[in-house]
Amino acid sequence: MAKVIIWNLVTLDGFFEGEKKWDLDFHNKAWGPELEKLSNDFGTSAGLLVFGRVTHDGMKAYWTTTEDEGEVKTFMNALPKLVASRTITSSDWNNTEVTADILGEISRRKQALDKPIYVFGSADLTDSLLKAGLVDEVMLAVVPVQLGKGTPFFKEGARRDFGLVEARPLSNGTIITRYAPEATAV
Repeated sequence: MAKVIIWNLVTLDGFFEGEKKWDLDFHNKAWGPELEKLSNDFGTSAGLLVFGRVTHDGMKAYWTTTEDEGEVKTFMNALPKLVASRTITSSDWNNTEVTADILGEISRRKQALDKPIYVFGSADLTDSLLKAGLVDEVMLAVVPVQLGKGTPFFKEGARRDFGLVEARPLSNGTIITRYAPEATAV
């Protein structure tokens, strides 16, 4: 059975983007050889990448046009991808399916796959998956930046408790954290 792993970069004050959509400048502070290796590891271990529609649109626009010829571009374009959307029904991004029933589809894929299912970005989708109890791990790169304003990664709502799986600092001050949602969370 596959694990569903949420992956994102967030600032110290909890934002995953700045005041404007796709304002991800703080990612540059985190990027380096260690995060590049982790990104390449995702490419070799992933069974499926999952995006919300907005994240899909931005990722597709970037990874299908970037001149960067690294391993990350290769796996982003080659791996199977699933998009949660009620507004589009198909995508012309290589190896991409679209579903309006993301909770049902993730439940099915968890049973069918044996490699991790990574959810990249997608705060709204992450919230839905957490509420449905489909997330096995939340993996965040906490970047040592305070934006002050932006889009929070976690939505307001009921309390959720998590257990620490790992905390690993990178040489640039970013900390990779891995948490498992606790089944007994209130």
